[in-house]
Amino acid sequence: MPTPGNDLPEVVRIARDLIRFDTTNHGGGRATGEREAAEYVGAYLESLGLEPDYYEPIPRRTNVMARVPGRDASKPALVLHGHLDVVPAIAEDWSVDPFGGEISDGMLWGRGAVDMKDMDAMILTSVADILRAGEQPERDLILTFFADEENGGVEGSALVVRDRPEWFAGATEAVSEVGGYSISAGARRAYLLQVGEKALAWIKLIARGRAGHGSRHHPDNAVTRLAEAVAALGRTEWPIRLTGTTSELLEGLAELTGLSADDPDALADTTGAASGFLRSTLRTTTNPTGLTAGYKHNVIPDRAEALIDVRALPGTEAAVLADIRAIIGDDVELEVVHQDIGLEVPFAGDLVDAMVAALGRHDPGVPVIPYLMGGGTDNKALSTLDIAGYGFAPLRLPADLDFTGMFHGVDERVPLDALVFGQRVLTDLVRSY
Repeated sequence: MPTPGNDLPEVVRIARDLIRFDTTNHGGGRATGEREAAEYVGAYLESLGLEPDYYEPIPRRTNVMARVPGRDASKPALVLHGHLDVVPAIAEDWSVDPFGGEISDGMLWGRGAVDMKDMDAMILTSVADILRAGEQPERDLILTFFADEENGGVEGSALVVRDRPEWFAGATEAVSEVGGYSISAGARRAYLLQVGEKALAWIKLIARGRAGHGSRHHPDNAVTRLAEAVAALGRTEWPIRLTGTTSELLEGLAELTGLSADDPDALADTTGAASGFLRSTLRTTTNPTGLTAGYKHNVIPDRAEALIDVRALPGTEAAVLADIRAIIGDDVELEVVHQDIGLEVPFAGDLVDAMVAALGRHDPGVPVIPYLMGGGTDNKALSTLDIAGYGFAPLRLPADLDFTGMFHGVDERVPLDALVFGQRVLTDLVRSY
């Protein structure tokens, strides 16, 4: 249950408590585990009169769910989901303890403040608002908190949908992270509603050569071969390729700014700190993220490896891998470590209308624009059960805050008033939709 701090809004206290659980996920099965955080969530759900169900297919990789009965059982259920794991944080790089849950300058600091223990807290407290008032949501809510999202959900949502599909019985739509937050385009504020996600492919490049003494003339060098391939791929400028969602995004930004939609990057640049996030949604990205080679300064190794994070637009997955193979050449092997699919759903329908209306009631007159997320969420796993997923973690943010830059970044933090705003909007949504 929440730790003391009654002078703080409950949503802030819950988010702070969750940050203080170190749920670091290094990927590849190396993780601290989500068990204690999941038990905390379960205890909170129990305090609301709900009956949480746990699923731990791998020791300490704990998922938790509870179903909230709605007023109208004839309506499809809505999934509200989050993940409890976080990416690693190097404490020496931070100005605060990344797992301290510190509050200063009107913000909550710590790993997970943005991705995504803020949304976890908003989900919990929004449901609490309704139940404590003696009310019910409009339809059944399925509250789910997954493990392992930061590893592609391999040991989390993928196993849950495979082994516990009954958790999601009757659900057709889902709401989760990385959408609903505000940006500034020129001098105007707008909200981005996430209706799509790029495809993920984590690949490994492997170069082989001949081992030898570091002092030799040695053209058959695995490290050199790998470095050339990594540089070629990392410097590739992938062309802009618009989808239905990104076309709508550009139209919305053009209307806000008065600029032409003919120059997508220039339009993205009008959003300031968010521009890097939005530019990545317009094209494939292939970013080198790791290098491994050698074991002694004077020994030339016979093998060198690199990790590449590939994000392809929906429907282009196979073509992108073929292009990568052509870029790196025949002398370097390509191994797919993990791959999933891209998603895109219409910026239309009753749920979209309800999310837009909820934002409008709390921030009147501010437009809501669809966008395609450059990363991915557990909505991909839920899509295998024919559940359409959206990103809607509503936050009204200061124009000068580089919010998108803090995803997986240093000194991750979220304004306290943005958390309170998000809780109110989300409460409004689940009460009315």
